Amino acid sequence: MDKETQGVLYMVATPIGNLEDITLRALRVLREVDLIAAEDTRRSGILLSAYEIKTPMISLHEHNEKERSRVVLSRLRDGLSVAYVSDAGTPCVSDPGHHLVCVALANGIRVVPVPGASALPAALSVCGFDAEPFLFCGFLPPRQNRRRRFLEAVSDEEYTIIFYESPARIRETLEDALDILGDRQAVVARELTKVFEEIRQGRISDLLARASTAKSKGEFTVMVRAAVRKPAPLSEEEIQATLLNIRSRKPVSLRDAVAEAARLTGTPRKKIYDAAVKIRRKFS
Repeated sequence: MDKETQGVLYMVATPIGNLEDITLRALRVLREVDLIAAEDTRRSGILLSAYEIKTPMISLHEHNEKERSRVVLSRLRDGLSVAYVSDAGTPCVSDPGHHLVCVALANGIRVVPVPGASALPAALSVCGFDAEPFLFCGFLPPRQNRRRRFLEAVSDEEYTIIFYESPARIRETLEDALDILGDRQAVVARELTKVFEEIRQGRISDLLARASTAKSKGEFTVMVRAAVRKPAPLSEEEIQATLLNIRSRKPVSLRDAVAEAARLTGTPRKKIYDAAVKIRRKFS
């Protein structure tokens, strides 16, 4: 089919809580398309009603995505334009929509992102530490043994680890993180942009101590600061090679070479000096 006669699929980001956090472009697209596919038509209906948008809707969620994607594809092939919205935030970011996009692309349909709200960048903007680079993990595995294996696999990564977690599992997940990742700096954000928004910073142990034992409402965004990789200790031969390299670049005393090697490698001066005295004659 000629691409000129086919419709366009718009992946539209919607507010994660506050209905004012929607872009003018998103509102225009939702008004102008022929059909809106929504993860939950009741929840999306609240947004559409607030902005007096009358576009017809069909549901498309994780349990019917394959079946409904075929329906949407048929409409797109007929030249109709379709917008997809998840319950909140950006489609395909820990939300349905992947299969729909794959089907559309496989059939030569143009897919257009309409960016907007997402809990991930919102939480990053208020975390209070340099979080780049970061590793976004979506929702961690719900079963503890798989979750612990996952945390062990990323424990040495020099990235800020960011994930979503449900209210039912947030406490045990923080306990696993403390046990496996150590007592790192972290941020726990809940109900972002909503009336009862809560953002807490501190060590994981502090966040656990302040966490309520009662079940909270709303999903959590958790950011755990990157691991600080300690350099592997240098052998005596490596220290001596560093000293000789310094000496080869410019005439320096043994004392100055030791100071320079300590600065470059982070190795204690005494350890460097002990290795240096064995090659002292090379500095004379």
